[in-house]
Amino acid sequence: MEMKDRINTYYPSLTKSEQKVAACVLEHSDDLIYYSVTELAEFVGIGEATVMRFCRKIGFKGYQDFKLALAQDQTGRRHASAGTGGDEDVPGMVFDTMMNILQSSMGLLDRERLEQAVHALDQALYVQFFGVGASGITAMDAKNRFLRIGRRAEAVADSHIQSMMAVTMGAGDVAFGISVSGSTLDTNDMLMKAKQNGATIIAITNYAKSPITAIADIVLLTAGKETPLEGGSIGAKLSQLFIIDLICESLARRHSDRTKVMKEKTARAVIDRIY
Repeated sequence: MEMKDRINTYYPSLTKSEQKVAACVLEHSDDLIYYSVTELAEFVGIGEATVMRFCRKIGFKGYQDFKLALAQDQTGRRHASAGTGGDEDVPGMVFDTMMNILQSSMGLLDRERLEQAVHALDQALYVQFFGVGASGITAMDAKNRFLRIGRRAEAVADSHIQSMMAVTMGAGDVAFGISVSGSTLDTNDMLMKAKQNGATIIAITNYAKSPITAIADIVLLTAGKETPLEGGSIGAKLSQLFIIDLICESLARRHSDRTKVMKEKTARAVIDRIY
């Protein structure tokens, strides 16, 4: 996992002092590999203990372990940037951005949790996708992908219908929430309703420490961070769809013969709607 992705994933869960360290790392990463823990603490204006807590919170044993990973990250980025297009090469820039998002998504992927999600969905009596805004569009696409392989699933845009569906779910059902921030009130409310009625909760989010992860039984992390001015970014959606595609492909491979039959049936069901 790249250092920037790791820090952004844990940033909301850090204290204000730890966030100062995070901001410093993001802004001055090229210089920090030469700093001692005391120098970094003085540069940021906090105590050494805060720096150590920051390192542990984002998954490192200590400061030296963190510096080693930071140096490796910088080396990887220099190699990746070699030969990229100039500032005016818009297609090249967009392509590189999308590729970086996919690489980050792969780095964030927890294969064990992915397998847990696939197993839960494979055994589910009923699957409901929850999401609003741009994540709601991802939920609709997930429903379409599931139907194509013969899996009954639902996703609706109306919040009242979502709420009624959530409270009618129960044991053996899977409520699948999709939220970039992990803090979308509507989505989290639906998932909590479903959880209280016994459903298994799966969540796709960009943040390892966010309200949705406290509700979910299984969390799958995505990349493609976005600012408030970038809501609905293609990058964030690409990362979500990457996870959905991994799930669908895994489900399809578990029951390849049945999947082949259902793909043919669903294709024939709409073939007369195409010129």
